[in-house]
Amino acid sequence: QVQLVESGGGLVQPGGSLRLSCAASGFTFGNYFMTWYRQAPGKRRELVATINNNGGTTDYEDFVKGRFTISRDNGKNILYLEMNNLKPEDTAMYYCHAPSLTSWGQGTQVTVSS
Repeated sequence: QVQLVESGGGLVQPGGSLRLSCAASGFTFGNYFMTWYRQAPGKRRELVATINNNGGTTDYEDFVKGRFTISRDNGKNILYLEMNNLKPEDTAMYYCHAPSLTSWGQGTQVTVSS
């Protein structure tokens, strides 16, 4: 059974940092292209960042480029999202997802507010 469990969210002031984690199980994590998505209240879920199976290739949406870093530890089956210089508009529920699998985790809430 595929499971994705996100953690690391919280309340942070503008300009602050957070590191999100996604613990994966039930599939061979190192074989899968992975992504982070986010969904703000009243908005559609949107792609944030992607990483290929060995971590050698990453890509970011323009609104996080230069501030967020996606990475993975295939030995530990964990996907990460390092978020720096957070802005109020980054407030959302964050999800990890393998596009070739149907499962989504419960997400982790990130709130950026003074």
